[in-house]
Amino acid sequence: MSDDLWWVYVLQCRGDRLYTGIARDPHARYQQHVSGKGARFTRAFPPEQLLASRAFATQSEALREEARIKRLSRPAKLALVSGWQAE
Repeated sequence: MSDDLWWVYVLQCRGDRLYTGIARDPHARYQQHVSGKGARFTRAFPPEQLLASRAFATQSEALREEARIKRLSRPAKLALVSGWQAE
């Protein structure tokens, strides 16, 4: 992974919940969530898998995409993530 990129990632969490975040390294951030050192949400609902991640050139772009995704319905989030996996 390039150090210049920011990534938006979506996690499948306990209780069939989805969590969206941004990070420089989504795999390392996933491990932080798993170890209980991530967000409060993922401490309450531990992640089960990293569903997908997508790169953005700037932190600002990643933050905008994260905010947009968080407003989507669950079916829309899953449809979006399935498109990311195909890339």
